[in-house]
Amino acid sequence: MYTVKEVAKLLGLTEHTVRYYTDKGLVPNLKRDKNNNRLFSEENINFLIGAKNLKKCGMSVDDIKYYVDLCLEGDSTIQERYEIIRKQKEAALAQLEEAKLRAEFMINKEKHYRDIMNQVIPDDTNPAKWQKTKMPIVH
Repeated sequence: MYTVKEVAKLLGLTEHTVRYYTDKGLVPNLKRDKNNNRLFSEENINFLIGAKNLKKCGMSVDDIKYYVDLCLEGDSTIQERYEIIRKQKEAALAQLEEAKLRAEFMINKEKHYRDIMNQVIPDDTNPAKWQKTKMPIVH
């Protein structure tokens, strides 16, 4: 059995987040010691890992709670759980495409500045140097 502090360190979460997730019911069948401190089994840790990953994929805590509840209901909810995961996968893939576009923008911006520093092109990034009659091209 693990303490909140141990689980937080193990999973790279804050102790506050571990407590919050347990308070929201994302970790079923959690045991407590005689002082009412949370004690985590391997199964509890697996639920926390799942919650952490679903949260990173953009799922809300309420939606994760609903998913956990479906898991606890058993095999009769497999189709519904599948649909939740499928929809979340689509959202994660859309976020990935957006991240790729942001990264491409920054790669181009970095190259542009490198070209300026290497005097390949003039500095057209400083608004003080822009001509009043000409709209600058934003890189």
